[in-house]
Formats: sequence, structure tokens, C-alpha cells
Amino acid sequence: MVDLRQFEALRAVQAEGSVTAAARRLGWGQPSVDYHLKNLERLVGAPVLVRSPRGSRLTPVGMLLWERAQEILTLSDRAVRDARELAQLGHVRVRFAMFPTAAALVLPTVVARMNDVGIDVDAVLEEGPSLVDRVNRGEADAVLVYTVPGYALPFRPHVATQEVHRDPLLLALPAEHPLAMRSSIDLAALLTLHGERWIFAAAPDDPMDTIVIDAFAEAGHAIEAAIRTDDFQVMQGMIAARMAVGLLPRLAATGSHPGVVLRPLDDPAFVRSILVATAGEGGARRHPAAVRRLVSAVRDGFGARAHAVATD
Repeated sequence: MVDLRQFEALRAVQAEGSVTAAARRLGWGQPSVDYHLKNLERLVGAPVLVRSPRGSRLTPVGMLLWERAQEILTLSDRAVRDARELAQLGHVRVRFAMFPTAAALVLPTVVARMNDVGIDVDAVLEEGPSLVDRVNRGEADAVLVYTVPGYALPFRPHVATQEVHRDPLLLALPAEHPLAMRSSIDLAALLTLHGERWIFAAAPDDPMDTIVIDAFAEAGHAIEAAIRTDDFQVMQGMIAARMAVGLLPRLAATGSHPGVVLRPLDDPAFVRSILVATAGEGGARRHPAAVRRLVSAVRDGFGARAHAVATD
């Protein structure tokens, strides 16, 4: 088994160019550095250093180990810092804002996991533009938002984002619609719907709506919202009544709705990218260890939800 001191010795030699200088950097004796490097070589079965009177350099095997060691030592340091921070702070509270449909999808799982490690979650439900404003102003430790490929959200430079899930978009059609007979919908077929009534989100400029509007605009067609709602059940009810067509995220497509068919779109652009945005180095960060735990819980929550939908 690898001893982290072996990686520390390797990293120091790479930084300093010799075993002697690496020992000074680490505050160890030179024999101790040699001991750990030789044990590492025995473990991998190959030399990790080329030694010469002018110093030492890493072999190709050593360079591979050094690259991995950088990641492992960084994670090790972070684990200790996070554990120390949580121990010192005691009970932690994080401010987490998200779009409403996400609350139904993953919030119970996220809150349960956070509570298990002594972290309370103050949850706020808002729509996309308000979420971006909230994290830009430092009024939330993390926000959950979505966008689509090619559409950047207006975050300030200090805000960091991580994608936690990619959610394909489905075309929702009345069961009697001519395209309902297809197993999937390509772009050409989608563009034949320029004369249909469309259901869009309640707020203007929703990314899921923008990608549809732009696709039709490129083909010379202008479409507008006939109905606006953020309630996917209401949306499917209206589609079943043959009042409109629309796009539905796969994660929201739980169970079957009478009178509605859902068809995948054969275009990688039609996907919802779900992001967690947090204050980065330039922002007013609070409880970074707790926020990292929150991001991990959100990612796991979406993973579990996607698995449940796939096996439903």
C-alpha cells in the first residue's frame, strides 16, 4: 500500500531537483527521503528517479506517479481541512437556493444527507434570474440553476460553477399528434411544428425556451408562447387536451400522463445542464467544507433520481 510520505518525497524531488534539496524542503533527513523513494520503487517495480551528480529527475514512471500524487495529496489536505473546520464550527447552516422543480426532485435527499453530518440547509425556491442575482450578491452559499449548451448565465467572475447533471429534453405531444408515431424527433421534424401553439416557462428568457425559439428563428420561423407555466403537471394536462406542445426535462417525466407522448430529440443541443454555483475565491465564501459537502449531496441526489427514472 502506498504511504503518503512516498508521494510527498516524490513531489519534493520534482520541485527541488535533488534528493538533498527535497530533504531540506520537507524538514526530513536525506536517508528518510531515500527510504521512502526506494520503497515506492519496490512497490511499482520500476525506478522513479534518475540520479546524477547534478541532481535528480523523475523517470516517465515517476512523472506518472507525480501527476497522480498531486491529486491525491491535494485531496488528502482538503479532507483534513474540511474535517477540522467542521469540528471547530460545530453545527453549520448553509444557504441553498434552487428552482422549484429541483426541490421536488432532490431536496429531501440532500437535506437528509446534510443533516446526517450536522449541517442544516436553509432552502429558498426561486426562478433562474433571481438565483443568479442571489449568488452574485453573496446572499446564498450555493444556488442550483440550469442552462443549455451555448447559453451562458450572467454570473460575476468570483462565482464558480459545477455541472451536477445533464438532463435530456423531451418533446411532449398530444397522443393523436402525427409526430407521436415516431420513436424520436430529429431537428427537421421539430421544425415542422412552427405553426403549433407552444407552452413556455412562466418567466421570459428561460434557457429551455430560448433554445427552441432560436432553432426556429434560424430556420426563418418565429414562434411565441401561447401558454406559460412552470408546473409540468399542468403543462402535460394542457398538452393532453391538445392545447399546445412543449419541451419536458427527462427527470420531470415521472410516470405516464394519459393523452401525452414524450419523444427524445435527436440533437445534443437539446439538453438541460444543471449547475451548482458557489462563491469562488473572490467572493464572500462561508463554510467551504460544508458547501463542498452540499455539492456532493446534490450530485448524488441527481444520480439517484436519474437511476430511478431509468428503471421506472
